[in-house]
Amino acid sequence: MKPNTLIFVDFPSDNVEACARFYGDVFGWEVEGRPTGVFHRGVPGGFFPLEDGSPSTVGNLHVGFADVGNLRPHPDPAGVEPRTLTGGGRGVRVWILVSDDDNEDAILDRAEKHGAKVLWRHHYWREFNGFNGAFEDPWGTTVVLWTKGGSMGMPEGPVPKGYTSE
Repeated sequence: MKPNTLIFVDFPSDNVEACARFYGDVFGWEVEGRPTGVFHRGVPGGFFPLEDGSPSTVGNLHVGFADVGNLRPHPDPAGVEPRTLTGGGRGVRVWILVSDDDNEDAILDRAEKHGAKVLWRHHYWREFNGFNGAFEDPWGTTVVLWTKGGSMGMPEGPVPKGYTSE
């Protein structure tokens, strides 16, 4: 039996246009209304890389920016309860691989400028050989930024000064 495949993730919002602009501005994603104001699709762009770094024929996953007041699709045109953002507890965490021409600090600075709360910076997780920082968007979604350890020349060895680690 073949595995089922993740193809899409929705970011819940009570202001879908502002949420779509936020992610377009912070990550440079192409965003389009489908339909505008009700649901927006974010296209992170590019294709999954092959082992040699060249692009494959498989496009990156897409994301949605969904209005919690009436999440689509749903058989009932009026949608279904609840129609509010989740609050007061843990929600979904979304992990974003930082591109080679961007960096954790620049993304966290852009996110904060657009209303996000920075949760942490400069942490190294040796178990998966990656550097990470995180923010909470204005609608409560936690976004973890991931930079491969090897891309900083540190697959094994000391953690950079000023970084926490585990």
